[in-house]
Amino acid sequence: MSNYDVIVIGGGPSGLMASVAAAEHGAAVLLVDKGAKLGRKLGISGGGRCNVTNIKETSELIAHIPGNGRFLYSSFDHFNNRDIIEFFEALGIALKEEDNGRMFPVSDKAASVVSALIGKVRSLGVQIMTDSPVREVIYVEGAATGVRLESGKAFSAGAVIIATGGKSVPQTGSTGDGYPWAAAAGHTITELFPTEVPILSREEWIKSGELQGLSLRDVSLTVWNPKGKKVISHRGDMIFTHFGLSGPIALRCSQFLRQVQKKSGTDTVELSIDLFPDLSPQEAESLLQNKLELEPKKAIRNSLKGLLPERLIPLLLAKSGLDGELTGHHLPRTGLQALAALLKRMPVLVYGTRSLAEAFVTGGGVNLKEIDPRTMESKLTQGLYFCGEILDIHGYTGGYNITAAFSTGYTAGKHAAAQQHG
Repeated sequence: MSNYDVIVIGGGPSGLMASVAAAEHGAAVLLVDKGAKLGRKLGISGGGRCNVTNIKETSELIAHIPGNGRFLYSSFDHFNNRDIIEFFEALGIALKEEDNGRMFPVSDKAASVVSALIGKVRSLGVQIMTDSPVREVIYVEGAATGVRLESGKAFSAGAVIIATGGKSVPQTGSTGDGYPWAAAAGHTITELFPTEVPILSREEWIKSGELQGLSLRDVSLTVWNPKGKKVISHRGDMIFTHFGLSGPIALRCSQFLRQVQKKSGTDTVELSIDLFPDLSPQEAESLLQNKLELEPKKAIRNSLKGLLPERLIPLLLAKSGLDGELTGHHLPRTGLQALAALLKRMPVLVYGTRSLAEAFVTGGGVNLKEIDPRTMESKLTQGLYFCGEILDIHGYTGGYNITAAFSTGYTAGKHAAAQQHG
């Protein structure tokens, strides 16, 4: 049985960074991955451009990780977004800041980031085994002591880091392999669910496809509970699909839809779109009135074309109970008010989301109460560490999840190495 100081299972962002940190801190490291290639999820992140982190201040980063982001304060003390930027720039990967603090390689190629990171791992002397699925983590008397591969071959180590990811984007190898190994060590796995995932609706105008492919720019999407209380609002872009809603703000609202369903026991949840988030209801009504008064003899369906997306106009008129052939001059006051109200709160009834396999991020995972946030070590099993998406941590898209993965990975690797060398 070959012996190592640290064995890392999983060659994604957190596993690669854990390997780097452990090797830099003097450990003999074995990195095992079931796939043929390392860094597959990293290679498709950011639309294939690899959004390596987000430059926001720590408090803002935490706010954009609604799934237990506060747990990350300790790991950010060891390795934060600024450290991530310095790390990659030291590898020769020049980075640039884009909208909302997102950091991308100047090359716009994820492959350059993956190659540099793997190159760093190799340069540190980490032993890499690909096409090597792990059958089990070996536990002896309350401690992790190694791994056994599906081939039957076993490797011993003073510490084992599980960095196998969640269950989202399974084509990259994230198929939930680590959860049973965590459970075998006595860990609780909180309920897994899809986050950052498109939303489903049974609205007839969704099913008809009349708005399919229509993008809305800089609008606000709100989730409401059954008592009519606002749960969350997100502002940005979205798109109508043949099954419901997608795009950045729909993805961000998806986890809150599930929360409302679980808390209230209801199937259907109301979302609403604010087409003019900078305007008050009164200002929206004035804008609409002024637009129609400019061309009082024109049919309102034509007058609205410069104000609203053309494909959206028939639906808004229908929801307002208005005939599009009416002229602005003949539009009743109540009709104007109804239409203006829809501009600020266009309801969309939704009932769920796409599957976990179709989600960008997995919600739920290894219960954080059982993990030491300062080291990422299990509180239940000595020498067992966790990092990345297998933990019950989830953030919005935009560089937040990968920041959590790199940070927890580095923290786990550093402390796993330190455990071996006192």
